[in-house]
Amino acid sequence: MAGSSAICKIVEAYLCRHPGERDALTGLLAALDRPVDVTARTTLPGHVTCSAVVIDRDRRVLHIGHRATELLLAPGGHVEAGDRTLMAAAVREVCEEAGLRPGDLCLTPQFLDEPIDVDVHDIDANLDTGEAAHQHFDIRFAFYLTAERPPALARQDEEVAGAQWLPYADVRSPTLRAKLLAAEPHGLDGRPEPVSANALIHDGAGRYLLHLRDDREGMWEPWVLALVGGKRSRDDASLEATLRRELAEETLGLEPTGLMPFAVQEATSVDGLAVPISVYAGRWSGDAEAVDLREGVLLTWCTVDMLDRLRLSPGLGELIRRHAAEHPAAEGTPNSTGSLADEAPPGTELHIVGVHLHLQDDQGRILLGLRHPDSTYAPDTWHFLAGHCERETAIDCLVREAKEEAGLTIAPEDVDLVHTVHHVDSPDARPRIALVFQARSWAGDPEVLEPDRCVEWRWWKPQDLPDAVVPYTRRAIDGILRGCPYSEQGWGER
Repeated sequence: MAGSSAICKIVEAYLCRHPGERDALTGLLAALDRPVDVTARTTLPGHVTCSAVVIDRDRRVLHIGHRATELLLAPGGHVEAGDRTLMAAAVREVCEEAGLRPGDLCLTPQFLDEPIDVDVHDIDANLDTGEAAHQHFDIRFAFYLTAERPPALARQDEEVAGAQWLPYADVRSPTLRAKLLAAEPHGLDGRPEPVSANALIHDGAGRYLLHLRDDREGMWEPWVLALVGGKRSRDDASLEATLRRELAEETLGLEPTGLMPFAVQEATSVDGLAVPISVYAGRWSGDAEAVDLREGVLLTWCTVDMLDRLRLSPGLGELIRRHAAEHPAAEGTPNSTGSLADEAPPGTELHIVGVHLHLQDDQGRILLGLRHPDSTYAPDTWHFLAGHCERETAIDCLVREAKEEAGLTIAPEDVDLVHTVHHVDSPDARPRIALVFQARSWAGDPEVLEPDRCVEWRWWKPQDLPDAVVPYTRRAIDGILRGCPYSEQGWGER
């Protein structure tokens, strides 16, 4: 069971959302400051309990009748030694008391694995057991039913007298009722949604990128090949934002392009909950071994004919086969008999090709975008509108990126190559070739269409560029102004 420090984080995160409840939770905060097991029944004058707020698609909450107290309450009870987390304790209690299975439940996208409510209530002394009067600090977690209709309940008859599904307005706990009603009319509708996002990354040539997970206690799907991704955070604006954040946290140098929703995959959490996962398909064809991997063991490419020999996350093989059937590799591209690296002569270093848009308005000002502060590359820095080439021509890539990133329409025949930068970020990094194109005309005004990458577009006079400009971008602009078609960056002095 998680210690007091983990519970403190849960409670403090809750109080950040409900600062007005700090005074009501004074007893809980005092208990957390003491060197005791705050979940133990013997910890007095109060200890932590957990409850499950199970919501169906009619916006009703499961209540059970307790024989001992004759009260109608949400399923819950004391934390036991085998409970991995407080939420796991809530899941165990609802399964024991109401006969549900963990797989009948899933997290809500509104609260995820954080409490929906924390309530303090008094418990009378029990003369039969010698238990003194005390308080329960009840930490409550919200769940949706995965099924359309509530399943039949197999009640724990020795403790439970009956079960009822009550509308939000009739929920017995005042603090919980207030939060449920505050979420109306749009929130907490009882309909499961994806709460995690994964990336199905392929190179367009029949290869798929897999991630070998760590073999650690408590790890979700340990020591199997899976997709890169992870669970949603309350701060994520969307599931695509979740995925891009997870990619940035887990890797450095893995930036797939063209991410689009492909499928919803069903998985099971460590605690047995159902987990719907939104899978985004995207393109990338880099060197998997060159990626700076911060979580897991390795990244590796695989092909469809290898799937039967691999230990895969459940359902992943079927997902990859489906994608491969719907997106067959182009004729003549590498497959299971060879990789992109095999096509190069011995000793050749493969380079990453990027395209960049040098756009000047009628006042001679240059368009630059401010990269997101959480970007894996050049955060809080101004840069060209840019992107990496997929299996496409450089000009086609430029036209696509201009439309996707800024809503600009550019005709291929209105584009000229005005500068090339051959650059490398560090001695161990893969070299890059930056092709800088200038558009003679375009349609549209720059819009921020990928806010997780670029937070602002702005026109700058060449002589008044900001200090924080990507170094090779500044070098390219300088070269263009001087009429120089080529420059180098990061290769050392010549």
